[in-house]
Amino acid sequence: MTDSSLLFSSLPFSSEQLATLETLEYTQMTPVQAQSLPLILAGRDVLAQAQTGSGKTAAFALGLLAKVDVAAYHIQGVVMCPTRELAEQVAEEIRRLARNQANLKVLTLCGGVPARAQALSLQHGAHIIVGTPGRVLDHLNQERLDLTRVHTLVLDEADRMLDMGFQEELDKIVAAIPATRQSLMFSATFPAEIASLAKKLMRSPEHIVVAEVRVDDAIEQVFYQVSSRQREDAVMQLLLERQPKNAILFCNTKRDTHELYTVLRNHQFSVMALHGDLEQKDREQTLMLFNNQSVRILVATDVAARGLDIKALDLVINVNLAHDADTHIHRIGRTGRAGEKGLAITLITDADAYKFSLLQDALKQHVALLALPTSSDLQNQPQAAEMATIQILGGKKDKLRPGDIVGALTKDNRIDFDHVGKINVQSQVSYVAVRRNSAKQALTVLTNDKLKGRRFRARLLT
Repeated sequence: MTDSSLLFSSLPFSSEQLATLETLEYTQMTPVQAQSLPLILAGRDVLAQAQTGSGKTAAFALGLLAKVDVAAYHIQGVVMCPTRELAEQVAEEIRRLARNQANLKVLTLCGGVPARAQALSLQHGAHIIVGTPGRVLDHLNQERLDLTRVHTLVLDEADRMLDMGFQEELDKIVAAIPATRQSLMFSATFPAEIASLAKKLMRSPEHIVVAEVRVDDAIEQVFYQVSSRQREDAVMQLLLERQPKNAILFCNTKRDTHELYTVLRNHQFSVMALHGDLEQKDREQTLMLFNNQSVRILVATDVAARGLDIKALDLVINVNLAHDADTHIHRIGRTGRAGEKGLAITLITDADAYKFSLLQDALKQHVALLALPTSSDLQNQPQAAEMATIQILGGKKDKLRPGDIVGALTKDNRIDFDHVGKINVQSQVSYVAVRRNSAKQALTVLTNDKLKGRRFRARLLT
């Protein structure tokens, strides 16, 4: 039976916002939303301790949207994030929740893309800015950004921002925002530095703590003893035995990531790599292909441990043991989300003995270290990804919409509607995922047919 006090409809949202939530199938609040939203809507400063994947983004996004005056075309809300990936995810969630608020503009200001294009967008105005501290401060110093009428400041994953050394940038950005603002801070941990930051920028904040789900409640953890030479073979054995729909394999270095990716690719696994040496556009494309099920396996450094919008993940394998318990918990937290049971496998070598003992202390439990089982069935073959992705060289600037792409594909029942997956329309390019067995036909349709009265070039990415 649903607790009526946990329903979004129990809060003073507009009918338009409630309709949006219903469309998105947001009915019952998560614990962090239930504890923080009434306070946020009442205008209180809130300091919330909550895990990644707890629903915190919707909590502060809904609070922001409830206060924004769309008719007043100036920056009213600022959300600071530690990484571009998280900022993009947060901005997209705000846009989804604001789909019934016509003409509301959310602008992302992050490094990795030309500042000139962002400056041009700023000239046209925005209501909410989502960004990383370095780039936001850069625009502020260049006097492209006016924060004098901001009423709400959000620091998301504040502990991570301080870990990354953004204290000075944050101080300068906060100094440019009116002291009468509402301040919301979300952090997975609460070290002394967070307490100090909260004291500086918040006014009598309500401190809420959302109890972490015990790791072993939501996630089955298995630890295997292997030798360093066994690692790659062990990973392949586990993938062939488990045949996960999708999996993230964590390595500690870019070199290890690239080497494991190369081995798996050479053995015909559906795999891509994600690490800091990739160009930003390549990282974004990799994540998109993984999220739309066009790639089954992602080999990643810890750049992927936080802030990725992955709704359901079958398996996490720690190919290398994380350097600390917090990183381990964030890694395995990618699986077992949204109430689903998850599986996390960690490979341990003799060199990991000390780190492994610290991890056991942090988990407050004895962890059995098992020998890697002898594979009973080596006949399994790597599975191809369920979907393929087609890139169309046209986007929002060409007035393309997702409906145009779906319409072209499904016209005259050429492609079954159920075979069309996620569609991502960007400024100058679009992507559509389709079932792999329909990919060639879909490519032919999109190449030969007209969209919006003209033909666009298209190619198969996966």
